Amino acid sequence: MMGFWDLVRLELRSLLTDRAIMLTLFGGVLFYSFLYPQPYLQQLPREEPVVVVNDDGSQLSRQLEFMADATPQVRLVARVSSLDEARQWLIDGRASGLLHIPRHFYRDLRQGRSVTLSYGGDASYFLVYGTIAEGLAQASGTLAAQVKVARLLVEGEALPQAASGWSAVGLNVVPVFNPTMGYVHYVVPAVFVLILHQVLLMGAGMQGATQNQLGERGERGYWQTAPVPALLLARTLVLGGLFLLPVSYFFGFSFDHYQIARTASPGALWLFTLPFVLATTQLGILLGALLRRRDLPSQIVLLSSLPLVFLAGFIWPVELIPAPLNWLAQWLPSTPAIGGFLRLNQMGADFAQVAPLWWQLWGLAALYGTLAWFWLGRRQRQLEAPPAGS
Repeated sequence: MMGFWDLVRLELRSLLTDRAIMLTLFGGVLFYSFLYPQPYLQQLPREEPVVVVNDDGSQLSRQLEFMADATPQVRLVARVSSLDEARQWLIDGRASGLLHIPRHFYRDLRQGRSVTLSYGGDASYFLVYGTIAEGLAQASGTLAAQVKVARLLVEGEALPQAASGWSAVGLNVVPVFNPTMGYVHYVVPAVFVLILHQVLLMGAGMQGATQNQLGERGERGYWQTAPVPALLLARTLVLGGLFLLPVSYFFGFSFDHYQIARTASPGALWLFTLPFVLATTQLGILLGALLRRRDLPSQIVLLSSLPLVFLAGFIWPVELIPAPLNWLAQWLPSTPAIGGFLRLNQMGADFAQVAPLWWQLWGLAALYGTLAWFWLGRRQRQLEAPPAGS
């Protein structure tokens, strides 16, 4: 009779001799760790093209144009005569934003009247739009401060008092969880967790689907005769144990390489990693038990990747996700895992604050483990059954 450790050895050999699975589990992780962050290494959009509609034409309005162009966020590419023409620049993609300086801009400022500057931009990319608004707001705010200080000096205020008293409110912006206000610290940590989730699902699913495919071709293997509880435990140990290497690589080398903030203690990080890897492994084994072709797990997982990114709640606010979709997302290990890892690793949360997500992962591990047990047993019975008509 086959012992448990013999079964572990067979599972390990089956995994290590399948080049496609090994390339998915380890080559895919290595590939994505360098490929995915490349578009975000610049951290922030800079020198965004902006077109100007200057209906005033005064020296002060041209000074505002110069100040806007001098900001690191904005690059003035043209001056046009109307808002319709500026809008066409945005539609054609020749500019990402516009600045409208109204008529009588200089006169109203000198008379102390309120002046409204109009900004516009392509909001398809939030950070691009925010960068344009930030640059134009800085330029106009600086010019407003200069005008205000000049007026206070004319009214007899001393320069120190005028310089410090032009505004009643001082703004001190301190980014808390994203110190560089860039893409890398914002997107990459969460997507790394999703990559680990998807790669492990593909590897586990491919192994099970390959064995189902071989069984339907009439080939015999240990997975058809081994006790289901021992087979499930052995596969979990092999897949989950080996996959701790990619997890260590992402949270170790990759975070250091991209200088991503890491605030969680190693103990808390590994404590949260355990149910994540276990739940994902069980879901992958279930996926493999359900499918009969080895190419299907990769197709299903890849098609689900983009929806999972938006349902995870770090790119699109959870409050704006339809309740049914948010409910469905909670049944996948990636959703609580991303939320938990971001809170622990990037936001400095205590483990008690992510305990509900931790227990949710344990619940998913138990659920998918039970379903995997059932479907592995069903597959064994189907392959043992004699063909119809025999």
